[in-house]
Amino acid sequence: MTSLIRAITVSGAAVLFTTGLALSAPSFAAEPAAAAAAPALTKDQEEGKEIAFNKAQGNCLACHAISNGQLPGNIGPMLIAMKARYPNKEDLFNVIWDPRKKFGRGVIMPPMGDHKILTKEQIDKVVDYLYTL
Repeated sequence: MTSLIRAITVSGAAVLFTTGLALSAPSFAAEPAAAAAAPALTKDQEEGKEIAFNKAQGNCLACHAISNGQLPGNIGPMLIAMKARYPNKEDLFNVIWDPRKKFGRGVIMPPMGDHKILTKEQIDKVVDYLYTL
């Protein structure tokens, strides 16, 4: 992880913490304001979010904290500032398809595409969604 990515991830977590936007605790009072501020997702982005949050499919929340995700894991990094972390969408796609190619064989994240957990089309939709974060 580069120092820029580490700084973005750490500063994003600090902002969430100091503003009371902890990802693991739902904030029902803030939902209308948050919904009004967030841009609407496209159909593919919405489907990507559903795949990422679905325990029977992507299950990204098992390891990663994602905005508006319930009961996130803390094994992987927070999924924030994804455009800054992966300016090239193909690089993010490749990490999801087979993270071993970037991080080595000892990485915990399963190779979603290589192990046929998700299809190419599903990973494309997840990448589209992650780019909104």
